[in-house]
Amino acid sequence: MNKNKSSGINRRQFLYGTGASVALFNILPGSLLRGAERIAPNGKLNVAGIGIGSRGGADVSEVAGLGHNIVALCDVDDNYAAKEFAKYPDAKRFKDYRVMLDKMGKGIDAVVIGTPDHTHAIIALEAMRRGKHVYCEKPLAHSVADVRKLMAAAHKYKVVTQLGNQGHSSDTIRRVCEWIWAGAIGQVHTVHAGCDAFKNVYCQIPNLPKLNESHEVPKGLDYDLWLGPAEFRPYSPLWVPWNWRGWMPFGGGVIGDWICHVVDPAYWALELDAPTTVVAEVGDFDVVKQGLTYPAGTRITFEFPATKKRGPVKLVWHDGNTTIPKPADFPADEKIPGTGAILFGDKGMIVHGSHGGGNCHLLPENLMEQHSGKNAPAEKIPRVKGHAWDWAEAIRTGRQAGSNFDYGGPLTQVALLGLIAIRFHSQTLKWDDKAARFTNHRAANAFVSPPSRRGWKL
Repeated sequence: MNKNKSSGINRRQFLYGTGASVALFNILPGSLLRGAERIAPNGKLNVAGIGIGSRGGADVSEVAGLGHNIVALCDVDDNYAAKEFAKYPDAKRFKDYRVMLDKMGKGIDAVVIGTPDHTHAIIALEAMRRGKHVYCEKPLAHSVADVRKLMAAAHKYKVVTQLGNQGHSSDTIRRVCEWIWAGAIGQVHTVHAGCDAFKNVYCQIPNLPKLNESHEVPKGLDYDLWLGPAEFRPYSPLWVPWNWRGWMPFGGGVIGDWICHVVDPAYWALELDAPTTVVAEVGDFDVVKQGLTYPAGTRITFEFPATKKRGPVKLVWHDGNTTIPKPADFPADEKIPGTGAILFGDKGMIVHGSHGGGNCHLLPENLMEQHSGKNAPAEKIPRVKGHAWDWAEAIRTGRQAGSNFDYGGPLTQVALLGLIAIRFHSQTLKWDDKAARFTNHRAANAFVSPPSRRGWKL
């Protein structure tokens, strides 16, 4: 009897069956995975959460699960954040992060930021100016210029930082890096990555006519604070409190939301840094008429130059209705990852899912057998207990976290350059990273450092 067949698990699933545990690692709060860490009272951090109604609330929960003190919570929307406020009755409550930082002063050691993308930079910068360590959800900022300001501030104020791409702390992303560094698939020359999830969230073209509707600002929401540095637009339930990711003044569509998860393994393993060119294909998307939202699908190609360690790398991003193409030599009984990536080397390929290379495996199968189990490459990267744990321990021990702003900033920049390319689709934009400008497109440079609303300049 074939035991694998009778149990419903084939050989490939047995070899590559790490995906479920990786997904669990990234979904469950830290307290459910580990239980509260036993930290001496004088070793506990006093942490504040800013923007706690959604993903930020999960980040705060993980920090709390580690045993640290949640001393303050801040959110502009009383109703949306009500459940999270209720979880921490001893934490002081605020609407304005500036008031919180003023009143709490040295009573806060660190902040967790889970606000919409367009307010990440201004909040993180203010916290760092006051000497607070910062954990900020991805993407790090809403413009290339703001990313660089945050990177500089982290050094200037000597704080510990972490981008909220949780998979960066997984074992699987380390496995991908170590496979590549050991030459398991040879020289990597091409990466196809993408995300086909939640198409109706990011592309809001059908809702564009609704922007003419008039709505009262709900009671309990400080809409002016929610807008922050973004250009003023009348309140709409289309983007507050949820779905702002599909509207470009506030979010970054699919690429802004997912590249920091999906591309993270290749970015780390190949030390990709900044591309030299980027070109976007977006179908029949009309930037003039539809540019307030995200296309139904994109294919964005980034070219990264060769380094002393490797040759040039082409990264192709696919999202929405544009999916990763199936290679000719791909196993017939294996699905292309909807959200994930394929890294192509001259000896084979690595296939993985989202959040830190979940379910990563080598193809063809004989490569998996040659580089796993007792034949696995040596562990060159220290393993960590979790993403928030890594950040908190870095604060406590005086080191930097794994996805600190020096790493998370350039990774975010790739997504932001892709967003600019969408606005000038079908045109190859040449990027000078040192000068932080496009050398062949003056109009595109206007989006590198867009203006902030009066009174909200960084």
